[in-house]
Amino acid sequence: MKRREVLVGMGACAAGAVVGACAEAGGAVPRARPDLYACEGCEAVAERAPASMTSRVQLASETEPGERMVLTGRVLSARARAPVAGVIVYAHHTNAQGLYANGGKETTWSRRHGRLRGWARTGPDGVYTFDTIKPAPYPDGSMPAHVHLFLGEPGRAPYHVDDAVFDGEYGVTADYRAKQELRGGSGIVKLSRSPAGVWLATRDIVLEPHP
Repeated sequence: MKRREVLVGMGACAAGAVVGACAEAGGAVPRARPDLYACEGCEAVAERAPASMTSRVQLASETEPGERMVLTGRVLSARARAPVAGVIVYAHHTNAQGLYANGGKETTWSRRHGRLRGWARTGPDGVYTFDTIKPAPYPDGSMPAHVHLFLGEPGRAPYHVDDAVFDGEYGVTADYRAKQELRGGSGIVKLSRSPAGVWLATRDIVLEPHP
């Protein structure tokens, strides 16, 4: 579904606009996306037991090459924008060379997603946090640097939301902005630096309505 720039008000939401456009406009939540569960790799969300998960996860080891980065945010309900507990956030991304490298042999997705992957489960404050490195774009330049994000709500099928990408960096152009699906809200995040030089990225996620 392609974003339509004209959908910016309450009337557009009432007409069944895409979720993200209505969320940004502060309007009513529209109907669920018909392709919400069409998701390659969503099976990976269920590869770990929820009871074993914490809200903060070290996704990249301290010896992983690359610049350190913390990706965090809140998972919020679609209507009230209230923090939601118990949501699994599964993330994976490329290494500092832009590759999904050195995955394990455990499952299809452990091989395909590479070693830089992990699961967080939100607490009462709705917060998830991944301690990792800043990914690089694909070597062929076909995508900006990004972190893939998938959600698992209790009792619901998993789905993906817009990748976290970095404002002002390679590939995050006006055309990219216009084509966002706004699944879970915009994935374009602004980077800042901590006093220790760690990149800081905040990607809040608004839950999608379900069929």
